[in-house]
Amino acid sequence: MAGAQAKPKRGPTPAPLPDPVRAIYSTGMERQRPLLDQLLISADRALRSLLAPAAAGRPTPGSPAPVADDAERRSTAGLMRVNHAGEMAAQGLYHGQALVARDPETRAMLEKAAREEADHLAWCEQRLAELQDRTSRLDPLWYAGSFAIGAVAGLMGDRTSLGFVSETERQVERHLDGHLEQIPPTDTRSRAIIEQMRDDEVTHGQAARAQ
Repeated sequence: MAGAQAKPKRGPTPAPLPDPVRAIYSTGMERQRPLLDQLLISADRALRSLLAPAAAGRPTPGSPAPVADDAERRSTAGLMRVNHAGEMAAQGLYHGQALVARDPETRAMLEKAAREEADHLAWCEQRLAELQDRTSRLDPLWYAGSFAIGAVAGLMGDRTSLGFVSETERQVERHLDGHLEQIPPTDTRSRAIIEQMRDDEVTHGQAARAQ
């Protein structure tokens, strides 16, 4: 239409801004988290590990298998309590390393491993309940000490931290093999849990060496 003013052309629609909450908590992000955010996340993880009932993201391996012999039940429960304490320590170790990791990809690998170790924690806790036994009263000590060790290893650099993971997982694999030799073949539930834990530890060590 003659005399009408032409409408100004619009440029391309700008991309939406990222969700700040997702940016903070995503393990696959490309930038470093602010230190305060990382400290708050670490505190939340510690409280969940120590105070909240353990929850697994995967089904518990095996089927419930009662142990008829009371001596075997006590012996197996003792081994599973040791494993539970070890998984509590693993939580602290990975959380401490993730807190100070420099490379986002390294942090993502450590956090993924920690989530799988949380499955181990829940499985051991469940098996102890099935065996009518309890977890260690020293769990807070295991977590705090391991968190400190993990943070120190992480402060020495990501390569050192990953090397520490690789060697630790190798030792844990041998430790679990020893437990499998002690648990009777009839206790299929405990054996299935420990076998899956061992397989995960092998995977964690391989992931650390591949970084």
